[in-house]
Amino acid sequence: MTHFDHLIGKIINVEISGKIEIFGQLIDAGLDILVLYNGQYFYIPIVHIQRVKLDTQNILELAADFQPEQPITTNSDSISFRKILTNAKGTFVQIYIEGNKTIHGYLTSIMNDYFVFYSPAYKVMFISMNHLKWLIPYSKNSSPYSLNNKFLPVNPTSISLARSFTEQCKKLENNIVILDGGDHPEKIGLLQKVQDQQLTLVTAEEEIVYWNCQHLKTIHLP
Repeated sequence: MTHFDHLIGKIINVEISGKIEIFGQLIDAGLDILVLYNGQYFYIPIVHIQRVKLDTQNILELAADFQPEQPITTNSDSISFRKILTNAKGTFVQIYIEGNKTIHGYLTSIMNDYFVFYSPAYKVMFISMNHLKWLIPYSKNSSPYSLNNKFLPVNPTSISLARSFTEQCKKLENNIVILDGGDHPEKIGLLQKVQDQQLTLVTAEEEIVYWNCQHLKTIHLP
């Protein structure tokens, strides 16, 4: 039993980090994740939920659209964030980390505190689980950018995988990397060293910047 079980079947409004609001019918609840439906399924880690309240404005609009079958199941009585990620492997999804953009592609590996994601736009990305705000599965028979499967490799990387996000960053030392999608010029550069949770990056202007790995959301090679 979870704190939100009594709201299952009701229309709720959820505010997540970044002052983003999502409304929908609460389909399922786990100790660390909620599942909402409002025409598409949202899998939302509870750690990023700021508040939950009943929504009385969208009931009629939602009722006509409702589809009860979940696209990601766990084959158990209870759901969890890790179970959802594991069962979503190979499924086309849309994920949201921060800012004003989402990332489209599919999960290929689930590690201790991060997962490997293949995006046709960004290629192989290593994404911290701690910063995933929500995940939306694609509808059946659709793929990102309507790409053919030949553009969506089953094993998109030959890079060996470490157990933790920080250890994986260390494996990328001496490579040009892009942090957090390159949302700032100081997040693109040569990864010189990773030590004691600090990542040393040399920018194009040869400025040395130190980033705290615990606050980094994604890292990928250009």
